[in-house]
Amino acid sequence: MSRIGKKSVPLPQGVTAQVKDGEVKVKGPKGELSLRLVDGVEATVGKDGVTVKPRDLTDKSRAMWGLQRTLVNNLVQGVSKGFSQQLEIAGVGYRAAVQGKNLQLQLGYSHDVVYPIPAGIDIKCDKPTLILVSGFDKQKVGQVAAEIRGFRKPEPYKGKGIKYAEEKIRRKEGKKK
Repeated sequence: MSRIGKKSVPLPQGVTAQVKDGEVKVKGPKGELSLRLVDGVEATVGKDGVTVKPRDLTDKSRAMWGLQRTLVNNLVQGVSKGFSQQLEIAGVGYRAAVQGKNLQLQLGYSHDVVYPIPAGIDIKCDKPTLILVSGFDKQKVGQVAAEIRGFRKPEPYKGKGIKYAEEKIRRKEGKKK
């Protein structure tokens, strides 16, 4: 039995959920998100929130039970609070700035890297070395942060590049004489 799947997802004030034909739709102050449930799992909306249950006790439906509950929880959190990911830039001359609907990155290449900001994502650069990616879709926020990090991954010798704020870079020792 899934320990996570047994818990129902509470709906905060101002958030409504609707289940129809295997699809969960959640509306809140930040926006609207939907999730198509897998075949072996069903959801119901009650007074205590959204409850996810397996339709039968096959291995596949039991395996997907906790995952689907967590995805529904991410929808509810996204439309009520939102998600954010912070990136840090390290390196001499490396910086970022938001210009219109583009993120302009100077990462030591011969040209600037211009990243168009996708719809539903908000990017802020309070300092030239800090990037804050935020939005209400957790998957999209993580994907955008990973794409930005992919332009210049942190290297292990000096730590130059773009890294997540909570990420620890394992440093290597340089050459010895």
